[in-house]
Amino acid sequence: MPKAFPNGHRATVAAGFVTGLLSGVRARGIDPAPFLSAAGIPSATLEADTARVPIEGYVALYNTVARELDDEGFALFSAPLRAGTFEFMCRAMLGSRDLGEALDRAARFLRIVLPDLQVSLQRSGATGRLEIVETRSRGEAGDPRRIFAFEWLLRMLHAVASWFAARPIALLEVRFPFPAPRHVEDYALIYTANASFEAGSLVATLDAASLALPCRRSAADLDSFLSGGPGKIAMLYRRDRDVARAVRDFASCSLADASLGDAARALGMSARTLHRRLEEEGTSFREVKDALRRELALDRLETTASSIAEIAAELGYSEPSAFFRAFQGWTGLAPSVHRRRFRIK
Repeated sequence: MPKAFPNGHRATVAAGFVTGLLSGVRARGIDPAPFLSAAGIPSATLEADTARVPIEGYVALYNTVARELDDEGFALFSAPLRAGTFEFMCRAMLGSRDLGEALDRAARFLRIVLPDLQVSLQRSGATGRLEIVETRSRGEAGDPRRIFAFEWLLRMLHAVASWFAARPIALLEVRFPFPAPRHVEDYALIYTANASFEAGSLVATLDAASLALPCRRSAADLDSFLSGGPGKIAMLYRRDRDVARAVRDFASCSLADASLGDAARALGMSARTLHRRLEEEGTSFREVKDALRRELALDRLETTASSIAEIAAELGYSEPSAFFRAFQGWTGLAPSVHRRRFRIK
């Protein structure tokens, strides 16, 4: 049974990421206090190097700064990234045959709107390399604006790639082109534990097999995802989403009848508290359960000979027709069509 978590648990962000997000604002001579206030973050919170900010506050700040400046690049670059940049990058990735093609599309899109940083994807044997090269100087190596620009772009590409694949994509190693920042301990939560610094460019290494994964998100999925604003990427695929992971573990034991109340009792908290904790981590009980069902459905269709009816029953659907409708909503394809297209021989 999953363990209970203390009442004080919540996912947080190191203050260094917050000051990085605001570094372009400050460099332009704009007072960041109103942005912090709108996001519910007291300015005094950022004074200590060890300070942390609740992730929902960071997401609110991300969206507030982008909206108020009409710049999804937070005044970090030579030209603003106008509202809608993130959305249309994602729309450019829709319909890709696999994750490699999706990332190639994202790189081409960013070449148009973000000339300061050039993104490229290379494949060599069993590994892939996502590289970000500085084409216009962002200041000294340790300038917070320069550091956050690289942090932000890698985080965005990695999170969106994982979202399109509907599973976390592991970064085997990342070489960053700046000195280790004070908030470096958070890199293991967000990127990888295998990080090095002061490289010539940013190079993120991943398993080449990840690039062959099918893109499993539909236009309807993207519309729902975008409702959280571009800041929603900050919540995706972090390793400190303990409550969501515990709920997933619980639901995996009994998908047919797992309920919010049952999960709350198993985790030693009330249903209201569990709902709030999941909300703080950017998700809900239904989203966790649906994501698990979707992942298991894709796995069974791609790797087993089980019938559609057997898979539907395993996932807790009372009728195959209900599974059919759910799967078509997730992927835009009928289960049988997906199996023919992506079955691993």
